[in-house]
Amino acid sequence: MTGNVTIKQLQCLLAIEQTEHFRRAAERCGITQPSLSAQIANLEEALGVRLVERSRAGVAMTPEGREVTLRARRITDELQGIVDFSAGARRGLQGTIRLGSKPTLGPYLLPRVVSTLHREYPDLKLYIRESEPRHLEQELLGGMHDVVLTQLPAASTDIVEEPLFQEPLYLAVASDHELAKREDISVKALKGLEVLSLTPAFHLHDQVHLLCEQFGARLMRDYEGTSLDAIRQMTGMGMGATFLPALYARSEIGAGSEVVARRLKGRNIARPIGLLWRKSAGAGEAYRKLAEIMRAVARRYFKDVAVQDDASDRKRRSK
Repeated sequence: MTGNVTIKQLQCLLAIEQTEHFRRAAERCGITQPSLSAQIANLEEALGVRLVERSRAGVAMTPEGREVTLRARRITDELQGIVDFSAGARRGLQGTIRLGSKPTLGPYLLPRVVSTLHREYPDLKLYIRESEPRHLEQELLGGMHDVVLTQLPAASTDIVEEPLFQEPLYLAVASDHELAKREDISVKALKGLEVLSLTPAFHLHDQVHLLCEQFGARLMRDYEGTSLDAIRQMTGMGMGATFLPALYARSEIGAGSEVVARRLKGRNIARPIGLLWRKSAGAGEAYRKLAEIMRAVARRYFKDVAVQDDASDRKRRSK
């Protein structure tokens, strides 16, 4: 009976589980909706169990369907790992890589990375998709991304972490704020300071919250921003101070800006940035090469970041 199960059927089932919609699942699989329905019907017949329920409310997986999708994802991941490994062994850094990225990071780092990749690896296609930071890891595990550029650490043990660099966080205040006149700002000056932050959908929110607790500042929960631009603009209007990542600050804050950004005196405040990919992926060497390129770009163009050594550098120095 199980001999009739095909990879295409499992891919169709996973697409339904991810989209909860037959038409969108068919589009993701590159087939028509009737063809997708036939694939699922054949899979259910081969396994002898009902996997998908359709109703006016939409599409839902049966308990058996949920268990089969868990196993199907492992199977398709392993198969893709074989394909990735073989392609990497033949061609190196080529083909298409689907990169998921944080919106607070990608727009400031990736343009220079893409420029380098296009020049040095013309056969490589990098498909970039921004997503909410807290969704990136699950989307990676679900197969939406091949590799993810985000803040570390990862929550899942099924993911490989490749550290890239430590990105400093700057204190930003309105240009007419009393702290704007100081080149050196001590953490003592933060006591009682009202601080703006992104929403809890961003990892940066947790870090800013912790900084406020450590330094005696007050996190303003009534005015949380949905983007770095939003909290910069609110800061520029004198609604509060904020903490901005260095890549954003260097890209968006210049002479004559409505805000100024300062490093805190004697304190190294930073967020760890890295690449993530599934342990089951067979393209680990290609992703490590991508990480090397990102480190080189950061080292060349962003002097404020502390670039992490790659594994080979660490190994050489340990000898």
